[in-house]
Amino acid sequence: MGLLDGLGSVLGDVLQGKDVDFMSVGMQIFNNAGGLNGIVNQLNEAGLGQQVASWIGTGANLPVSADQISSALSSGQLEQLASSFGVDVGNLPQLLAQYLPKAIDSATPDGQLPA
Repeated sequence: MGLLDGLGSVLGDVLQGKDVDFMSVGMQIFNNAGGLNGIVNQLNEAGLGQQVASWIGTGANLPVSADQISSALSSGQLEQLASSFGVDVGNLPQLLAQYLPKAIDSATPDGQLPA
C-alpha cells in the first residue's frame, strides 16, 4: 500500500471533529510512503501535476476532486485505506481530496520539494 500509510490519524481526527496538524500528518504520510517525492510522482503520473505543483508552491492550492483521487489510486489502495481507517470506501476519496493538498502544502512551506 505505502502511498498513504499514516493518513489514518488525520482521518480519525477529522471524523471526530478534532483540529488537524497538517505538518505532522504530512510527515507521517511521507515517511511511510517512500518520501514526498514518491507521492508527488504517483500523483503526477495520474495527471495531477498542475494541482500538485500548486500544493507545493507558495500560492493558492488548486482543488482536486474525489474522482481524480479515485483515478490516481488503485481500487486496492482505496479499499485497504478505507479498511485501515474505518471509513466507508465511498467516502475516502472525498476525504483525501480535502486533506491531501493541505498535507503536501504543509510539508513544503518554502514552495519546493525538500532535497
